Amino acid sequence: MINSASRISHVEEYYFSKKLKEVDALNKNGKGIINLGIGSPDLPPHESVIEALNNAAQLTENHGYQSYRGLPELREAFANWYQKYFKVKLNPDSELLPLMGSKEGILHISMAYLEHGDEVLVPNPGYPAYSATAKLAGAEIRYYDLKEDENWQPDLNELAKTDLSKVKLMWVNYPHMPTGAKVDNELFKKLNTFAEQHNILICHDNPYSFILNEKPESILKNGPNDHVIELNSLSKSHNMAGWRIGVIAAKEHHINNILKFKSNMDSGMFKPIQLAAIEALNLSDDWYQQQNALYKERKEIAFKILNSLDCSYQSEQSGMFAWGKIPEHVTSVENFTDEILHHAQVFIVPGTVFGSNGSKYVRISLCADKEKLNKALERIIKFKQKK
Repeated sequence: MINSASRISHVEEYYFSKKLKEVDALNKNGKGIINLGIGSPDLPPHESVIEALNNAAQLTENHGYQSYRGLPELREAFANWYQKYFKVKLNPDSELLPLMGSKEGILHISMAYLEHGDEVLVPNPGYPAYSATAKLAGAEIRYYDLKEDENWQPDLNELAKTDLSKVKLMWVNYPHMPTGAKVDNELFKKLNTFAEQHNILICHDNPYSFILNEKPESILKNGPNDHVIELNSLSKSHNMAGWRIGVIAAKEHHINNILKFKSNMDSGMFKPIQLAAIEALNLSDDWYQQQNALYKERKEIAFKILNSLDCSYQSEQSGMFAWGKIPEHVTSVENFTDEILHHAQVFIVPGTVFGSNGSKYVRISLCADKEKLNKALERIIKFKQKK
């Protein structure tokens, strides 16, 4: 037997990869599970975006390899988008790098900057990919606590009292996934100062900035600097999750460092997808308003589901999830969600997927229509009545 590389021995199969196999098996046995677990938009992109893809795909010359840096027109569109919505001025020729999804960028950044002996600050709770990519790069993970009574924001003063000499990189993510916590520019100012004082690279993952959030914010508000990188994506904001379109915004030397790794991993993004992304970035404000009106209606039903489960929650959540705290008498959130899955045929996610500080929480996705959400609510109410 050929042994696998040691780097993957520290990384488990992604939770959703495993759990969806279980859900699929239950469905094959006729259970008809309502999936409220995954944050994959259930609606299509704007019709003009699909039309742009179709038209571009008809042209023979659009099917060859593309530039590793992406089309100049796409970088220009990202720059204009950042200027319009985030009030951030970026040089499209040197400070933007289109990606095949921002998850790809998390790995690229980790591989470009981390090695054995380095430490990475990872939020708890937070997106599992931050820790997984750090492990793949051979770095050590240091989890930092996010707590509800502190609005899910890091205590930078406490972190500063610890030994940060080996910390090279810190992941932050606002609006926060999974809690939906919003952010103000004051926290970003503090993070910038913290990064400069301790010579740490702050990486801000920003894919939820347009979902149920009236004021999109960027950590680059005062312009790119040596200690910050921002990731963004069209997956959530434009219903283009499967299209795999993201971007890194940073100083030129960071872009060049990341490109060294990225250019050895792919051969450029399909040109028609890039042209469609340009169309998406140029959509009017009406697009975001329509999406948020829909998500607002869905969130109200998701909160009813949390109420039916006797969960408490903060009503001012952004992003495409509802995050709720389980009742005090529940000792295991995994058993709690498994019971709902097998007896109410509704899949919701235990907060432990996102770290130990999620052990008293559940997450419900808003990526299901109102009919499915209401049906899930009915099933859970019936299940609770039978107990």
